[in-house]
Amino acid sequence: MNILLIGSGGRENALAWKLAQSSRVKELYIAAGNPGTAEYGENLEFDESNQEALLEFALKEKIDITVVGPEAPLAAGIVDLFEEHGLNVFGPKKAAARLESSKAFSKELMYKYGIPTAEYKSFTEAAEAKAYIEEKGAPIVVKASGLAAGKGVIVAQTVEEAVEAVETIMLNDKFGEAGEKVVVEEFLEGEEATILAFCDGRTVVPMIPSQDHKPAYDGGKGPNTGGMGAYAPAPVVTDGIMEEFKREIMKPTLEALQSEGLDFKGIIYFGLMIKNQKAKVLEYNVRFGDPEAQVVLPLLETDLVAIMEAVLKEELDQVEIKWKNQKALCVVMASGGYPVEYEKGKEITGIKEAETGEDIIVFQAGTKMEAGKLLTDGGRVIAVTALGDSFKEVIDKAYAGVAKIHFKDFHIRNDIGYKALTK
Repeated sequence: MNILLIGSGGRENALAWKLAQSSRVKELYIAAGNPGTAEYGENLEFDESNQEALLEFALKEKIDITVVGPEAPLAAGIVDLFEEHGLNVFGPKKAAARLESSKAFSKELMYKYGIPTAEYKSFTEAAEAKAYIEEKGAPIVVKASGLAAGKGVIVAQTVEEAVEAVETIMLNDKFGEAGEKVVVEEFLEGEEATILAFCDGRTVVPMIPSQDHKPAYDGGKGPNTGGMGAYAPAPVVTDGIMEEFKREIMKPTLEALQSEGLDFKGIIYFGLMIKNQKAKVLEYNVRFGDPEAQVVLPLLETDLVAIMEAVLKEELDQVEIKWKNQKALCVVMASGGYPVEYEKGKEITGIKEAETGEDIIVFQAGTKMEAGKLLTDGGRVIAVTALGDSFKEVIDKAYAGVAKIHFKDFHIRNDIGYKALTK
């Protein structure tokens, strides 16, 4: 079987690593990939935004399944394009991808079908959004409705911060078209968790829960990032919460998609806030999370390609999905200054030394090879993942791995997974 994986980040490195383990895979191509994905398949020169080139390649090489890693190609309709030419794609069509590409759409869907979420209102005029904020008070959450690479959500502690967020998004065009509409939401207290789920349009099956660490600094402080680390399974999602999630959120979401005529094949990401044994939806995404993929995929025992085949054939209910009885944790090594301003081109050393540690996997994200040297090429550069039998073990292993890797001015959070120790 020939597989084409689209994307170039840490999530795609984790996907390439997992896909390459399948006995079904003959050739694995990654567009455009990174130096980490090159260890598991052939990187292609064109990137995720060049849909025509990707289509031409997929037809020429007789690609059996295209796996779309990031959200942008899904929002741009790559699945629709490929399917028009008879190609199989693991991921939702453009209309269904609005679950992520339009926060206003996803909130409307949740309200329409009674899926637990925060109170909200959408605005296309900055003055109206500001007036609503003044009326509601703070803390309050301001979100760019469109795709903003995980950075379009501002949790404002004061009215002034919220008003400034509206101006940044809508008037200063920080996120371009993504900020033409904003969603202003009630601030939900509690503990966040993520549940990813496979969906074939008829059946939806949850994966093990994970917990991301979005703020840049220790103690959950600082600006939101794409994610500074994660662990799984997340203890905050108890068996009782998981059952309620399936009943009150997951099943109604599938029924809502079906009622709206949206045939969803791929991954539904449920971002949750949990308080008093109750979960509410913070957001949907339509792909594997990053860095959640870097801890969930290493714990998956079942062949990922077999699951993807079942999704495409609408036979997900016939697959038994098994998980390792272990813990996984990853620490993201980011460029100094991320998520605001940072420099690229710093030499990276020590990855091979880190991987000599037991149950350590290093996933590359913002990296590039130049003149035989591995250099930084983004904000989030590397994710060091550890597997083990306890959270203390995986915390110790992951940070020991981090200690062997170096690039100038790197930044990490030093408290990834510490919440799990208190459960």
